[in-house]
Amino acid sequence: MSPSSPLKGIVSVSVLALAIQLLFIQSVSSQSQNNAFLYHKCSDIEGNFTSKSPYESNLDSLFRRISYRVPSSGFAASSAGNSPDNVNGLALCRGDASSSDCGSCLATAIPELRQRCPNNKAGIIWYDNCLVKYSSTNFFGKIDYENRFYLYNVNNVSDPASFNTQTKALLTELTQKATTGDNQKLFATGEKNLEKKKLYGLVQCTRDLRRESCKACLDGIIGELPNCCDGKEGGRVVGGSCNFRYEIYPFVKIA
Repeated sequence: MSPSSPLKGIVSVSVLALAIQLLFIQSVSSQSQNNAFLYHKCSDIEGNFTSKSPYESNLDSLFRRISYRVPSSGFAASSAGNSPDNVNGLALCRGDASSSDCGSCLATAIPELRQRCPNNKAGIIWYDNCLVKYSSTNFFGKIDYENRFYLYNVNNVSDPASFNTQTKALLTELTQKATTGDNQKLFATGEKNLEKKKLYGLVQCTRDLRRESCKACLDGIIGELPNCCDGKEGGRVVGGSCNFRYEIYPFVKIA
């Protein structure tokens, strides 16, 4: 494979929104790939807060706590303050990210989220190596069906039907691996031999979910494969509670 990935497309989706397609080029071999900004969303449903308010103070306290806790374990969920100014949040780093890469991603993502959603009481941001989410409502343990977007490789495979079947089989196998046994990270990677190439995959959930909820979340987004990446050489569905990715080149450590 070429050291650089082909042109990619991002399709952002939500329950009630139309898909929007953007195009960009990513370098597979560069370190910036793993710390690349992917997407963000600010929620207006929960309203806004004012500058120097108790809510803002609690939000800043929450982010400081998350920044300290996450790099060592890869995940943290926490709350700050009391009603009506309580803030809930979590951060998740990709399961194969080192503690330094995780910390670096959060050091970029948190200020960027604050800048992009300066007064929103809820927001979420995704980078290739991390996810940060906060809200005035307690969302812990609940599957996030609202925040979701697609990424896909614009190149098509020669035999879409067979490739789609193999992709779904690999991601389903990884879902089983991530949600059973002693897997505490709710994260799994793997590969599958195809006729002339290898297929690489990754699945992951936020660790506030129970195993059964993680499986339900992953099963749901794997079911979106025909909409996301039908016959594409690579693709992802990325959400607020779970995500998957597959490529025909190695992009992650295989465990």
